[in-house]
Amino acid sequence: MTGNLAIHADGLRKSYPGPGGEAEAVRGLGLSVAKGEFFGLLGPNGAGKSTTIGMLTTMVRPTAGRAEVCGLDVAADAVAVKRRIGVVAQDNTLDIELTVAENLEFRGRYFGLGRRDARARARDLLTLFGLFDRARARVFELSGGQLKRVMIARALVHRPDVLFLDEPTAGLDPRSRLHLWDVLRGLQAKGQTILLTTHHMEEAETLCDRLAVIDQGRVLACDSVRALRETVGAETVVTVVYEGGAFDLAAVRAMARADRVEATDGQVRVFAGDPDGVLSDLVALAAKAGLTVVDASQLAPSLETVFLTLTGREFRE
Repeated sequence: MTGNLAIHADGLRKSYPGPGGEAEAVRGLGLSVAKGEFFGLLGPNGAGKSTTIGMLTTMVRPTAGRAEVCGLDVAADAVAVKRRIGVVAQDNTLDIELTVAENLEFRGRYFGLGRRDARARARDLLTLFGLFDRARARVFELSGGQLKRVMIARALVHRPDVLFLDEPTAGLDPRSRLHLWDVLRGLQAKGQTILLTTHHMEEAETLCDRLAVIDQGRVLACDSVRALRETVGAETVVTVVYEGGAFDLAAVRAMARADRVEATDGQVRVFAGDPDGVLSDLVALAAKAGLTVVDASQLAPSLETVFLTLTGREFRE
């Protein structure tokens, strides 16, 4: 592992026993994250994101492969890795019997801070996260956005080298999500290395220096958003949802501007490098076949079209 990498994984695999044999959650995953980088794992629910974070944070033991965090093997040096990382899970892991300040102070004491230093560290973090006025509140008195900020603040008490965030904005309202994005950008500006999992494309585009698009336990592509668009060659995706019969797919495929066509029951999707006129042509073809168009959309090249180009299907919620 080179000195500039905070995270490095090679051939990482995780399998679980199932009624039909071994089920692979992560299949030979490899990635590298530089120090100070904001890196994203982007994929639908069930893609293997949380399992990957579990292995990188020592909570899940890899079936095969190797991963290092801060130059330490996550399997052989698990205790040392835990001292160097902060982890924020999807679910609320705060102690409901403690106040907000006590949750942070106790974490500081756990990592070896004296009482005075732990209290000062908690105060500084609560101020940073805009939570100082909630210091004596109980956990159940907090909003969803406040809970997430407290969890992140607690994960930073011992000044970890790497912060892991597993879908940190899941379930938050738009205002809370934007506030949390501002907080995370501020942390990275101060040099914090962050690895984030998300299935929200806007979040990945907004926050991440680089990201890996993963699905079914595999990395499909890994680069900056701009480079992914260029490398994958994402086209505009034109979609028509219809009722009343079968679409003339041969006519759709014959369209000069249709680079690729996909069809499911009641839906046709055209990937087009030159989208001008494609949507109107699809509607006209539907009308000619006596079909009723119930929905139509045209997505300009974006991270979503990158994902569709890579996987051939939409995100699963």
